[in-house]
Amino acid sequence: MGSKVSLCVLFMLVALCSGFPGKKRQNTPCKEMVLYFHDIIYNGKNAANATSAIVAAPEGANLTKLAGQFHFGNIAVFDDPITLDNNLHSKPVGRAQGFYIYDTKNTFTSWLGFTFALNSTQHKGTITFAGADPIMQKKRDISVTGGTGDFFMHRGIATISTDAFEGEVYFRLSVHIKFYECW
Repeated sequence: MGSKVSLCVLFMLVALCSGFPGKKRQNTPCKEMVLYFHDIIYNGKNAANATSAIVAAPEGANLTKLAGQFHFGNIAVFDDPITLDNNLHSKPVGRAQGFYIYDTKNTFTSWLGFTFALNSTQHKGTITFAGADPIMQKKRDISVTGGTGDFFMHRGIATISTDAFEGEVYFRLSVHIKFYECW
């Protein structure tokens, strides 16, 4: 009798660790969307239009110009408009709010942590993202770690790409979101 119970417990542990028998892993997204966010960094002269600001910089640097050497050590916070197309002047459907940290000394790389707060007729709720952004790569993937509202408990991957940039003051990111867990 004891060996049957042990075998049953072992089977249940294997089922819990590897997924229940018959449960198939989601290989195609249950929901997809493409959004754009527009970042205008404060440079000391554009306070009326700026949507982000440097809040930390290497010793001796100022907070209105990104540091040299791949911007290593700069931290910026942002509250950027999100649009359905790549036009900065399109009606916003929400805000991208978070930060990026330039964290590599030998190439342009940052670490992103941000939330899309959407409030439109199509979508209401938040989507939270986190991950490394090797900026020099054309397309990069970051994790979608959760959400609220229409995106309650959603998880997946967002493929980001730099859609446009103007020097070190403006950039626009295309964000192709693929949810693999939808509740």
